[in-house]
Amino acid sequence: MPYLQLAIPSPLRRLFDYRPPQGCSPESLRPGVRVKVPFGRREVTGVLIRVTEHTEVPPDKLKAAIAVLDETPPMPESILKLARWAGNYYQHPLGDALSQALPVLLRKGDPCEYAHQHLWRATADADISQLGKTAARQRELLLLLLEHPNGISEDAIRAEGGQTTLLKKLTDKALAESFIHKPDHGHHDNQPLHEAPLTLNAEQQQAVHAIITADGFKTFLLQGVTGSGKTEVYLQAIEHFIRQGKQALILVPEIGLTPQTVARFKARFNLPVVVLHSNLTDRQRLDAWLQAREGVARIIIGTRSAIFTPLKFPGVIFIDEEHDTSFKQQDGFRYNARDLAVMRGNFEQIPVVLGTATPAIESLYNAQQGRYQWLKLNQRAGNALPPKFELLDIRQLPLQDGLSAPLVQQIKDHLKQGTQVLIFLNRRGFAPTLMCHDCGWLADCNRCDAHMTLHRKPFHLHCHHCDSQRPVPTTCNSCGSTELKPVGAGTERTEEALQKLFPGFPVIRVDRDTTQRKNAMQQIMDRVHQGLPCILIGTQMLAKGHHFPKVTLVAILNADSGLFSADFRGMERTAQLILQVAGRAGRADHPGKVVMQTHHADHPTITSLVTEGYQAFAQQELSQRIAAHLPPSMHCAMFRAEARHPGMAERALRKLRDLLEPDILQPQGIQWLGPLPSPMEKRAGLFRAQLVLQSRDRKALHQQLQNIIREAEGDPEARKVRWSVDVDPVDML
Repeated sequence: MPYLQLAIPSPLRRLFDYRPPQGCSPESLRPGVRVKVPFGRREVTGVLIRVTEHTEVPPDKLKAAIAVLDETPPMPESILKLARWAGNYYQHPLGDALSQALPVLLRKGDPCEYAHQHLWRATADADISQLGKTAARQRELLLLLLEHPNGISEDAIRAEGGQTTLLKKLTDKALAESFIHKPDHGHHDNQPLHEAPLTLNAEQQQAVHAIITADGFKTFLLQGVTGSGKTEVYLQAIEHFIRQGKQALILVPEIGLTPQTVARFKARFNLPVVVLHSNLTDRQRLDAWLQAREGVARIIIGTRSAIFTPLKFPGVIFIDEEHDTSFKQQDGFRYNARDLAVMRGNFEQIPVVLGTATPAIESLYNAQQGRYQWLKLNQRAGNALPPKFELLDIRQLPLQDGLSAPLVQQIKDHLKQGTQVLIFLNRRGFAPTLMCHDCGWLADCNRCDAHMTLHRKPFHLHCHHCDSQRPVPTTCNSCGSTELKPVGAGTERTEEALQKLFPGFPVIRVDRDTTQRKNAMQQIMDRVHQGLPCILIGTQMLAKGHHFPKVTLVAILNADSGLFSADFRGMERTAQLILQVAGRAGRADHPGKVVMQTHHADHPTITSLVTEGYQAFAQQELSQRIAAHLPPSMHCAMFRAEARHPGMAERALRKLRDLLEPDILQPQGIQWLGPLPSPMEKRAGLFRAQLVLQSRDRKALHQQLQNIIREAEGDPEARKVRWSVDVDPVDML
């Protein structure tokens, strides 16, 4: 008897056997179709992996599946293969990995089809004389339906003043009927361009030529200084693939970047461009996903999860700002969309382009090893010149809300010239914490090893790690004093200070608090692009790919914030952030300047970054990592565990290490580091520990991970803690 082997979205790393539903012919089922099944007390949607004649479960104990939801698999074979590979590589349960690759509505079991629009129309035999003169409202409604023989929606009926409650009465009298209208997504123009492409310089031409002449799969690292015209390279390379009838997938790191990216692409291409990100409704995401799968959408722009979007005619994949850590999912299914893009390009035999001004050290290493072809854009496009850097030593200088007097003078000078100023401070809120001036008490989070951030609008204390909030106390919790003072400056505080210093100029704050509302980011960008003098103050949201042609001064208020991080990637992140922010200055005809306030003006890393550039810094950083046996010269994975009581997570990880490390049958060449308490041990009420494994042999590392997972799943003590595996972690904290 045939049985169905299904991947079910659950934490269990195994497949589940079911009997076929009644009336189903298992031989006709293809791997990848969705099947609704009973699972515990729930009904869930699984994905068929195979039909088999054997099962280890006694047949009389097997449950029957409820229904097969698809005639053909929703995911093409390449995406199914990619999701299975990702689940295996990142040591994540297969059922959950496959589920994550589907739009939310398909995970819930909805039909794999476009949204149907329910419309109303008059029946073929309907006649207004069939209604009595006293039924005035019904006559009005029927006349409205007769005026729209192709159908009208209920919303439109209400807008026209009709009463939709009367539709049932007309239906009962056989005068009206509803029908389903399927939108036509098939039309598109044969002329792919709206506007003529820009003229490329020699470096851009070489980059475009290399990408469009790639034969099958190839990965390119496109390293171009900020303002060098990487997007124009994307656009002209995409035009080539579009003219061949293919599609392009572009991943961007931030939702905030998608409106301007989409606007740029829609201005250039006379073709359907769809967007995929988490701010869309489930229905919108499914419709966009279907348009990509059917080849209607020729250009697809999305954030991390869009890497699983199927393409009917795959042509090329671009990863913009490839160094950005947001491409790595930090919880649940911990995949890295950048690395999956490379694997997908290999499966589909298409080129993959990783674009950035500041490549990740891993990508640089791969380029130097010859795995990626290295394309460089060393000049800014057009007449734009690189910005000049100034290290402003603020030792012994008085600061007003984080601003030194020399910096304030420079801001004043640039505003007088009619240009814009960007102030970067990667710390939102009014102040990093609240302190008692009498006894030194600090407002700490009760659930984390962290201080609460003081916010003014609205007035409250907020933990940015666990999201807990509480009112601001009027007296000190320790000594009862009322001398509570905010310590340090966040974006709110600096915004207030700038408004007082420059009352004649608008101060626009850009951080997560001001961009939560729908279209808020777009409205801010529209305001900035009017070109009037203003001051932008914001967090790292301002650093990612924005084009501000009128910004001539970029001020980094605290350039030292990442210098002494406990994470070995801390310096790399700091350098990338500084150069990305600095790159917003002088991108058009106006020369740009970058002022960095620092207490460590003679720090070798900062001076090297400013005087020699990112390439010299990255090469030095890579050499140090290789010497210290750190990634990318080693493959790395991290076991994280968390529990409600101190020491419990650490003990569970210690037990696993003690059990497996001495075993001579275990893979060799594995370095075990830990277990140790996490740098922030307590977070959201849980005590955390971590165990790091490193090896030069990736296969041995994965074999060891599988053995640890097997032991953890079978160990009653390990079940008392919540544990997870992070392969190729990008955040060691």
